[in-house]
Amino acid sequence: MKTNVLNISKNFLMACAASLSLASCQSGSNQGFTLEQQGDTLTLVRITQPAKYLLLPVEERSAENQVCLITGNPADTEMDVRLAKEKTDYFVPFELPAGAKETVIRIRKAPKDALCWKEMKLSDTFDTGNRDQFRPLYHHSPLYGWMNDANGLVYKDGEYHLYFQYNPYGSVWGNMHWGHSVSRDLVHWEHLPAALARDTMGHIFSGSSVVDVDNTAGYGAGEIVSFYTSASDKNGQIQCMAHSSDNGRTFTKYEKNPILTPFDGLKDFRDPKVFWYAPEKKWGMIVSADKEMRFYSSQDLKDWTYMSAFGEGYGVQPSQFECPDMVELPVNGDVNNKKWALIVNINPGCLFGGSATQYFVGDFNGKEFICDTKPEEVKWMDWGKDHYATVCFSNTGDRVIAMPWMSNWQYANIVPTQQFRSANALPRELSMYSEGKNVYLAVNPIKELDAIRKETKEIDNFAVQPDKEVEMNTLFDNNDGAFEIDMKVSVDGSGVAGFKLMNSKGEYVDIYLEQTTGKLVMDRVHSGIVDFGKNSIPHEKEAHDNRIANSINYVDDFALATWGPLSADKEHALRIYVDKCSVEIFLDGGKVAMTNLVFPNEPYNSLHFYSKDGSYQVDSLKLYKLAL
Repeated sequence: MKTNVLNISKNFLMACAASLSLASCQSGSNQGFTLEQQGDTLTLVRITQPAKYLLLPVEERSAENQVCLITGNPADTEMDVRLAKEKTDYFVPFELPAGAKETVIRIRKAPKDALCWKEMKLSDTFDTGNRDQFRPLYHHSPLYGWMNDANGLVYKDGEYHLYFQYNPYGSVWGNMHWGHSVSRDLVHWEHLPAALARDTMGHIFSGSSVVDVDNTAGYGAGEIVSFYTSASDKNGQIQCMAHSSDNGRTFTKYEKNPILTPFDGLKDFRDPKVFWYAPEKKWGMIVSADKEMRFYSSQDLKDWTYMSAFGEGYGVQPSQFECPDMVELPVNGDVNNKKWALIVNINPGCLFGGSATQYFVGDFNGKEFICDTKPEEVKWMDWGKDHYATVCFSNTGDRVIAMPWMSNWQYANIVPTQQFRSANALPRELSMYSEGKNVYLAVNPIKELDAIRKETKEIDNFAVQPDKEVEMNTLFDNNDGAFEIDMKVSVDGSGVAGFKLMNSKGEYVDIYLEQTTGKLVMDRVHSGIVDFGKNSIPHEKEAHDNRIANSINYVDDFALATWGPLSADKEHALRIYVDKCSVEIFLDGGKVAMTNLVFPNEPYNSLHFYSKDGSYQVDSLKLYKLAL
């Protein structure tokens, strides 16, 4: 059967033109429905006035209530909504059946005296105009609600499909759907209705999509076929399939789901990544299974056979494997020398606490992944704190394009945004290079980003000495917090070569090359709003001081400095992308990437160059104002 999707029209962006507060921006009245309250356990909302939405008031600190559209269908599914008890933080739209003369909504566990009964209202519109000062300008983010992992990334007919873990009923984790956005350039995104909705089998967890070119599944040549984890207390974590005949807009769930369950009853068994293995003309699937990845094969995308496992004891410890991917790339551009990279997202395990992305380089023979390095060797895709659940688009030919989630599970639910929570980091193109006997991934921003450069400033070269700092007090007039820095520096091999991104309030991000210890450092302790970090929740496996010892200038799990390795070369190239709430660094052709969230009270708009115990030269400096 077709999934029930949230029907969001383009009129959203035009609704509520008058700018009102977050809690009062929606229009409507309490007329058109009645409440039948049966104690504090059950309330029926009977809607007799046709409308598109019932707008539900949300209070994030409240306990979850269960809200369900009653149609009499066994597929009716309860959604968890934190209905307002004492105050309304914002509204979320609960879609009603089109043209129905009467609609019944069942709500459980909301007290009779809760504020929600006075605040909920009917409306034909829902305002998605931006009301959040930290919404990024050129990074993908949901129109509203919660987002985490990218899912089902696939390219087809000129469109990049970005599905993502999505809660349309609040800006904290819950009610997992597959949200959906499409783009033709990976920069400009069109928001579409959710593609897969939570159902009676469970939450719709992470997964992948393929284009079934040869019709192996029998749904038609070129059909998009998607795979996801259905998760519930009743069924556990099981792998399911759905297919789309309208280019990924809507999906039909496979009538014989699930297609795969853990043979040993494993609790953590999720995030199926499906790929085509051409040498044997078969499909492969990788499933995260606690502390390892399990490999399966299939001819028809429906029946799967276990092949092997990899990962027990590999990489940083302790950790849990999640969100796998595996890509084959030429080493140093040599198409006759290719290696596979197995991407393994882990939580916890980040060098600085929380979630992160590591990878292993080796060979895949159609059955097993054979790693080139010892189990204890760790390779990081990103050295920041806010890079996770990184997976790649399928069907992109020779390009390998990864899309990370830009947050960390330690504090993702409490960052200082409200209309939405979380964005994606910039799409990154992956390549492979060798250093000695080791092979690594290089991570670079996609070339399509060059098209959003709207204003350019080129600065003549200059020297920075301990007693002669250099300040650029205004980067751009009317700076809204979106710009790129492209610079090359020459260093003398000693001391610190640094610069600060600053605003007029004295908030700053300190970025520096620590040459003595060989570290590229990004310090956000003074970056703006950081106090929420004291409420971060470390994973139970992080009951140690490793993340504190590994960090620099540690205050709490948000207010700290991250670092990545710096070569002993005397020349370095940095590309830095700044958006409303993020700073991303790409060093020396992507050999080091570093992604961190920041929340300045006003945009950074000045640069302060400094040095310690040595001097350095800025050989070139280009500044680009960015805008869509």
